[in-house]
Amino acid sequence: MSLLGIDIGTTGCKVVAFNHEGKQLCSASAEYPLLFPQAGWIELDPELVWRNIARCIREVAAKTRRDPVSALAVSSQGEAFIPVDARGSALYNSIVTFDSRAAANVDFWRTNVGALKIFRTTGIPLSAMATLVKIQWLMENKPAIARKTKKYLCFQDYFAMKIGLQPAIDYSLAARTMAFDINKCSWSDLMLKEAGVDQNQLATPVPSGTVIGTISSSAARTLGLAKGTLVVAGGHDQPCGAFGAGVVQSDEAMYATGTVECIVPVFSKPHATAAMERNNLCNYPHVVAGKFVSLAFNFTGGSLLRWYRDTFGGNYDKLVDAIPGVPSGLLVLPHFTMTGTPYFETRSKGVIAGLQLSTKKCEITRAILEGVTFEMKLNVELLERAGVRIKSFRVIGGGSKSSQWMQIKADIMNRAVHAMEVNEAACLGAAMLAGIGAKVFRSPSDAVKSCVRLGTTYHPRKRVAELYAEKFTLYRKLYPAMRDILHHL
Repeated sequence: MSLLGIDIGTTGCKVVAFNHEGKQLCSASAEYPLLFPQAGWIELDPELVWRNIARCIREVAAKTRRDPVSALAVSSQGEAFIPVDARGSALYNSIVTFDSRAAANVDFWRTNVGALKIFRTTGIPLSAMATLVKIQWLMENKPAIARKTKKYLCFQDYFAMKIGLQPAIDYSLAARTMAFDINKCSWSDLMLKEAGVDQNQLATPVPSGTVIGTISSSAARTLGLAKGTLVVAGGHDQPCGAFGAGVVQSDEAMYATGTVECIVPVFSKPHATAAMERNNLCNYPHVVAGKFVSLAFNFTGGSLLRWYRDTFGGNYDKLVDAIPGVPSGLLVLPHFTMTGTPYFETRSKGVIAGLQLSTKKCEITRAILEGVTFEMKLNVELLERAGVRIKSFRVIGGGSKSSQWMQIKADIMNRAVHAMEVNEAACLGAAMLAGIGAKVFRSPSDAVKSCVRLGTTYHPRKRVAELYAEKFTLYRKLYPAMRDILHHL
């Protein structure tokens, strides 16, 4: 028997079947386009997303006849929501995380509730990214749609509804809405009252790993799975990825390195401090009961390297393989799109500082990787000042396949960084949760012991780490020195 992990991302989905030892048996993936109706608006067609998920599940189900799927769970993007009517039909496109149309609604929450009170209740820094702020925008600007809306669903609970189950949402994904009280593990009466949303319009919150139903005959025909296959509550994609990397204890952190860079540390109790809120560092339930996570992220990771490749020519392997083995003489500020934590700044711009006529393309490549990692080091320092300790990193994503980038991370962070044997950590984490629901694993630690294995470990090189520490002092000064100029460009 196999376990199915389904990852519903912003630009695509992936479905992976694993055996009970965490070995990947087969997979299928699909991409779907983001829609941009106007400046600042970013949407997904939820029906198109569903059709692609269903197709991928059918492909994997057809390949696992000898190891049929016994249970499945979903790893889902956060914040995005879909308003559905009484028949379960989508009434509007899904408004995704980085959509900024609700920016004007932020002042309402700051005035009527207060940013720090919101943070201490929900663990989420106040911003236009939050689901509840987006729902408020829809209610004010699309009242006819709001009147028809039976449920506001995130993609995890939307999936459950599409296969005929009552919508259920796990605590980690529920927390991303800014409507969930992380202290009580229930919807927040305070937040819902202010938004004018009824609790019955939301899915039922449950712990990750909870069985929420079984595949019906109709859903079995649609998905190619056996009737009675268990459907288990999964989680938000980042903590699912952390679980799939075996990050379940305090002092550990997952480091996702791909299009976006994201560090997910784990701790044993909420860190709802003013310092965390001030630096836009969230804290909310892990998919592992009794643990909490934060997210420190930068929207330009591999996407910045892709921009450089597409603009100036070359390919990934040649660009990265050619980089020198010592720190570059350049500084790159990776603000080539809206910044992530700690700034959440839309007006900043990217910078490549220190260029000379003698500068080679490979030096710029290395400086890009350095700049992206320096930006994450800023976040690590802020987390540590807030009392969140990180001893080492477990790295997932495409960037973990590059030994050069992994070594740069180890040297700049001055910590060991571990690549993982299974790179599809979000799908593995979801599959492990499915296994917990199916009683394949006795506990999260049992699942990690059975399924998670480290790959190559990279240790900081003492002299190089010292050089990077000196260079980091310059990097700290780069954005403050150029902030006014960049905001006016």
